[in-house]
Amino acid sequence: MQKDFEGWSKQKQAINARPEAPYYHEREVWWCSLGVNVGFEQDGTGKNYDRPVLIIRGFNAHTFFGVALTGRKRVSKYHLPIGEVEGREASVILSQARIIDTKRLIRKAGTLDEEKFEEVKEALKATLFGPK
Repeated sequence: MQKDFEGWSKQKQAINARPEAPYYHEREVWWCSLGVNVGFEQDGTGKNYDRPVLIIRGFNAHTFFGVALTGRKRVSKYHLPIGEVEGREASVILSQARIIDTKRLIRKAGTLDEEKFEEVKEALKATLFGPK
């Protein structure tokens, strides 16, 4: 698969030049410009190189810990279904969690209910640190 690194580079420069980033909260799902990434890192798609991301922990006005979503229901060691996001089944990709700059946020898509959010956090802990 051919990746558009040059197109993403131009978009990334524009994102970096944004003077302000939107305000966000934990449990929110946002469309986020993740870009074109190396190898098997999760890429964004479309003109904004975006995909939905669940905000797990906010650190400050500039960065948060988030996890990418996929637009289909998947159950596996590294996928956890979370229900619908904008009318489409979604799953958290547990292996695609990372620190993200808030300038990458495009628009809010919704908020995950507290019970499902706790389930995601427990699944992330198990994925990142192994069983207790």
